[in-house]
Amino acid sequence: QVQLVESGGGLVQAGGSLRLSCAASERTFRDYAVGWFRQRPGKEREFVATINQSGGSTYYTDSVKGRFTIARDNAKNTLYLQMTSLKPEDTAVYYCAASRRGRLPARYYEYDYWGQGTQVTVSS
Repeated sequence: QVQLVESGGGLVQAGGSLRLSCAASERTFRDYAVGWFRQRPGKEREFVATINQSGGSTYYTDSVKGRFTIARDNAKNTLYLQMTSLKPEDTAVYYCAASRRGRLPARYYEYDYWGQGTQVTVSS
């Protein structure tokens, strides 16, 4: 079983940047596609970005394209989400997740393991 622990959330002003990290417990981390989801207040959890096992392919939801960058370091068993040009509507709890299926899974039910989440708050 893969355990995932997010960090790096916090309070930032609109236009600012944050980098989220997700540390995985298993060396088999490299065998999983991994991704980021977020849950905004009063909303359902939504897909943000995903990256394939090697890190060579990525996929983003339209609202973050050009602003967020997903990356992974398989040697460190770590997933990252670099967020720039943050907007108040990016305020959410951000979750990392790992999937044993698919190359670029974008649906929550395609993921098998989840972290506990980290809060990102963007003030206007």
